[in-house]
Amino acid sequence: MLNMAVNLDSVSKRFGEIRAVNALSLEIAEGTVYGLLGPNGSGKSTTMKLIMGLLKPDSGRITVCGMDPQKEPLNVKRVIGYVPETPRLYEFLTGMEYLDFIAAIHGIPTEQYMPKVNRFLKAFELSGHENKMIGGYSNGMKQKTAIIGALLGDPELLVLDEPLGGLDSKSARIMKDLLHTIAEEGVTTIFSTHVLEIAEAICDKICILYKGNLLTEGTAEELKRLSDTPDSTLEEAFLKLTNSSDVREIVEALVY
Repeated sequence: MLNMAVNLDSVSKRFGEIRAVNALSLEIAEGTVYGLLGPNGSGKSTTMKLIMGLLKPDSGRITVCGMDPQKEPLNVKRVIGYVPETPRLYEFLTGMEYLDFIAAIHGIPTEQYMPKVNRFLKAFELSGHENKMIGGYSNGMKQKTAIIGALLGDPELLVLDEPLGGLDSKSARIMKDLLHTIAEEGVTTIFSTHVLEIAEAICDKICILYKGNLLTEGTAEELKRLSDTPDSTLEEAFLKLTNSSDVREIVEALVY
């Protein structure tokens, strides 16, 4: 029987009149790269924030590595590595000072984290830039620094919100291979993306959210079969499952 890293049981969250998440139930097994897909406003970011304990659900129950994020917020945060879509780093620090700070928060000795940092800096082609101010970094360099910081504490769960957006092709490939490598060690990743090709290439299982509801979940191949598009792309399956099949007609109307 698989151990579940994350469990959501009939979780709902409203913001005024807007129901961002509606009675959502998910089970995410340990060592899974799990993709959250959906149009804007589908509830992806809200779901991630609920899992991390940054938002309190109006109803339902959440467990992360066997813990309730509302009852054990610090313990839950200790096992999570988080990379937001737009990392907000301390721009008055150098890249290395920021990573030293993250390591200090986790209580990791210098001799333990520095070899790992040096490997990541080299892999992401940040070597030689680590002592420069973050304020002078490009968006891609900030994204890479945030990813290294999220991995420093050896998290049991990675929560990544559009993490490949600012990365060059080589770094994106390294990141994809890295996620599968750490998954083999039992690390679970929840991965939000708008790029369907990335979801198909990276995710073991994909959940499609639509207007706060779970529309369907499964592997990319299962989603294609569910949408009656087994020989098509995940993009075509996604458009059909979310009733967005008129996109082509809309674009043609704009062009012609």
